[in-house]
Amino acid sequence: EAGRGPLAGPVSVAAAGVPVDYAHPVLNDSKQLTEKKREMLYEELTADSRIQWASVMVEPAEIDSINILQATWEGMRRAFLRLDPVPEVALIDGKPVRDFPAPHQGVVKGDSLSLSIAAASIIAKVERDRLMVRYANEYPEYGFEKHKGYGTAAHKAALAKHGPCPIHRRSFAPVAEAAELRR
Repeated sequence: EAGRGPLAGPVSVAAAGVPVDYAHPVLNDSKQLTEKKREMLYEELTADSRIQWASVMVEPAEIDSINILQATWEGMRRAFLRLDPVPEVALIDGKPVRDFPAPHQGVVKGDSLSLSIAAASIIAKVERDRLMVRYANEYPEYGFEKHKGYGTAAHKAALAKHGPCPIHRRSFAPVAEAAELRR
């Protein structure tokens, strides 16, 4: 997943499966890679017919309704079920997921230990970052192209000045506080 902590935008979740004999010299945890490397890997991964992948976005309204952890888990379920064919088992980055639709194993720091999890991590991150850049065109006063919705000082200042926009997560304290100040 990508985007659990931001104040704005969806949480992006991806699932990926790589062949058992797959190897890659650079594929790693998306947080350990530069944006340029992530973009390059995204293009490579999504174009490789041997790699099975799917991604979903869980929107801010749903995050606000069920909380970010539940929204992330729901995204994991949806992304997994979009794989075709749906695998019989799954590795999950982090802890096991309640009500997951298949047998699975949680792997703490899985994006640095599993190529499948690393691939999913990169796909989720690049897709979310690209979406946030598009949102920057729609809501230019917030600077989403720079901070991607994370709670930077610049983002919080824009939030205080302009109040929340439709993609802000109203259940997150800094957004709720900014909304309250605008009343």
